[in-house]
Amino acid sequence: MPSLVAEIRAGLRTIFKSERGEPVLFPGSGTGAWEASIVNTLNPGERVLSFENGHFARLYAEAARKLGMGVDEVKLRWGDAVTESDVEANLGPDHRAVLIIHNETSTGVTTDVGAVRRAIDRTGFDPLLLVDVVSALGSIDFRMDEWRVDVALTGTQKGLMLPPGGAVLCVGPRALDAAETNRTPRYFYDWRPVIRDMQQGFFPYTPPTLLLFGLREAIRMLLEEGLDNVFARHARLAQATREAVRAWGLKMLAGDVARASNSLTAVVVDAIDSGAVVKVAADRLNLALGVGLGQLRGRVFRIGHLGSLNELEVLATLAGTELALRYAGQPIELGVGVAAAERFLAACE
Repeated sequence: MPSLVAEIRAGLRTIFKSERGEPVLFPGSGTGAWEASIVNTLNPGERVLSFENGHFARLYAEAARKLGMGVDEVKLRWGDAVTESDVEANLGPDHRAVLIIHNETSTGVTTDVGAVRRAIDRTGFDPLLLVDVVSALGSIDFRMDEWRVDVALTGTQKGLMLPPGGAVLCVGPRALDAAETNRTPRYFYDWRPVIRDMQQGFFPYTPPTLLLFGLREAIRMLLEEGLDNVFARHARLAQATREAVRAWGLKMLAGDVARASNSLTAVVVDAIDSGAVVKVAADRLNLALGVGLGQLRGRVFRIGHLGSLNELEVLATLAGTELALRYAGQPIELGVGVAAAERFLAACE
């Protein structure tokens, strides 16, 4: 166990791009990681700034509110990224933390965390920066130390290519200090005993051992391919997917194409209920597409293109999506999306 944990700790630091951060693992999910990020760093009643630009941004803010924090929530269009001006216009001296979703899984939009950091710096205030990287880590470039992120959090089931069941955080020095003095009640999600035990190669709880062996292998796969190559592969497959969406005559939810996610694409359908596309894809093709969440239910479906994935698998997914659209009643010419994706991929060689 000590050698396994040591390799995981070192590998996670590399993937988070942090020399100073402490990796923390809990059995759980991204929701548990949200809670850990809040109860270890914030006191009851302290104010946080959040931006509701999607379903998971809304839920992260809701978690902070239910855990006793004061939440100033700025509502944005679902499909937009958080911008520097959003931060500068709303951050105040009373805000103890800023909550950001790096890649909003419900909308397929990526926020520039480096730009958020620059905007915070320009205000002259000094809140903690807590970042959800659930559908970004391992597929979209993230630089914890360079962007001075205080807590980054994810789950095992996205870019780390594992089943659900693991909550993964990387905790910076300021957040470690905050955990020593904050008064919020915590027990299971107190990361201090977890960090102490992980430094020795163990855990203060019964660990999900099989998941740990899988995590070690996932880290090895990412580092063997090379993180820059991983990010380039995701960008290439994402652009191929976007070319297919355009060829279908449909639109992406992302308001700014430059901020469109490289790990998933949210596709808008107006003529039919998007849930019908997801259902027929599952029932007739055994193809899993993502439903629209929250206020997007019935309006969008989502195509995932992250993790251990190659060109052939994406093309097969796009071919199945074309059939599902036709079966669900969306007027579409079969083959045009796959052909557009193939032309793009062929031009990449």
